[in-house]
Amino acid sequence: MKNVKVAIVGCGNISDIYMKNLKAFDGVELVCCADLDDAKAAAQAEKYSIGKCSVDDILSNPAIEIVLNITHPAGHYGVAKAALKAGKSVYNEKPLTLTLKEAKELIKLAEAGGLMLGGAPDTFMGAGIQTCRKLIDKKAIGKPLSFTAFMMCSGHESWHPNPEFYYQIGGGPLFDMGPYYLTALINLLGGFDYVQSVTAMGYKQRTITSKPKYGKKINVETPTHINGILVTKSGAVGTLITSFDVRKHSMPNIEIYGTEGTIKVPDPNCFGGEVKLFRAGAADWEVVPLVDGCPENSRGLGVCDMAKAILKGKNFRPDHRITYHVLETMHAMLESGEKQRAVKLKSTCERPEKFYK
Repeated sequence: MKNVKVAIVGCGNISDIYMKNLKAFDGVELVCCADLDDAKAAAQAEKYSIGKCSVDDILSNPAIEIVLNITHPAGHYGVAKAALKAGKSVYNEKPLTLTLKEAKELIKLAEAGGLMLGGAPDTFMGAGIQTCRKLIDKKAIGKPLSFTAFMMCSGHESWHPNPEFYYQIGGGPLFDMGPYYLTALINLLGGFDYVQSVTAMGYKQRTITSKPKYGKKINVETPTHINGILVTKSGAVGTLITSFDVRKHSMPNIEIYGTEGTIKVPDPNCFGGEVKLFRAGAADWEVVPLVDGCPENSRGLGVCDMAKAILKGKNFRPDHRITYHVLETMHAMLESGEKQRAVKLKSTCERPEKFYK
């Protein structure tokens, strides 16, 4: 099978796992990388034996078909727009963009140019969540009725070297980690119909305790605790709580409750993890063996899926339908908290094609 040539824009910490995997995965050829920090790009290019280039070099190279855009979230729109205008398909890190207006513009450009657009997360394609998908598809818990999901921690200022963004507009626990949870839920249950939320800001100012910015104060500009109720198009109703205001908790990542049982879903930020199933009438949980697939950190799997789709002329799984629906759902949750009312979603999306065999 032909290899689709890929270039990376953004050489921060997360670029390592992408580069490692894209150098090993079939169907793609990692050609070069670029970054505003020339030294970072040079170091990654040497480490992974690829070319160092500028963004202009990528845009002007007709051989490059996919731009993997793993810049800072505020840079997702600008880089993606330039790449689409240059005739390249684009895979953005999460979120697709910061605003719905930006996302709509990118989608319009992609559709007009016959290009593909989508992005992270692709963790739902891993063996852990695909095992849960298979259980739901096989009616192991009957009809899914409801769910709970929790992403709660105390924030990033104690460990992240540059945590300021996480407390600015476009940051917060929902935009930081929500895409993993919402995408996993869409994969399992389908798209959302409407949401209702309560939002709060536990601290108006935070102090960085990590290096090199130890002691610097951060003014918090976005909600850091969001309690959301989400109703799916299929009728399942559930709760998603994302928070940077919780020191410790014992809540599950995700649980799906059906007419005939319950599934404990592993961490949606990972590709593997333990899956547990409780069947009606059973004495206890059973651990379910994972389907064949990718239980290890396989970031870049979605890029490969895009490459295969380009060659075969079909849709890929984490496409703009899902990534836009996730973005709209997050904005709707924040809007609901601000306006103290339910918000109905305008976009729809179907469950992506299963990835398990």
